[in-house]
Amino acid sequence: MAGGWSRDGAVSEQIEASINDELARLKSRRAPVGESLTHCAECDEPIPEARRVALPGVKLCIDCVRERDARYQARGGINRRGSKDSQLK
Repeated sequence: MAGGWSRDGAVSEQIEASINDELARLKSRRAPVGESLTHCAECDEPIPEARRVALPGVKLCIDCVRERDARYQARGGINRRGSKDSQLK
């Protein structure tokens, strides 16, 4: 299925590229690996041993993680078409 002047399969390629970009972004935010810190990297408060055992590689205390997650804002999609109509929407 082609849209406008695009070649066959171009829409599917755009969808795949968007999905791959989002997967790469999510993988970069996944759980840490390696050795856990004994103190938080941001506030220097001790990280409880139970948290260090449950999440190997943890670098932040619970309060700092909650604060960071509250700051997170979802971003919009990427306009890959480049046509005048898609830019006007």
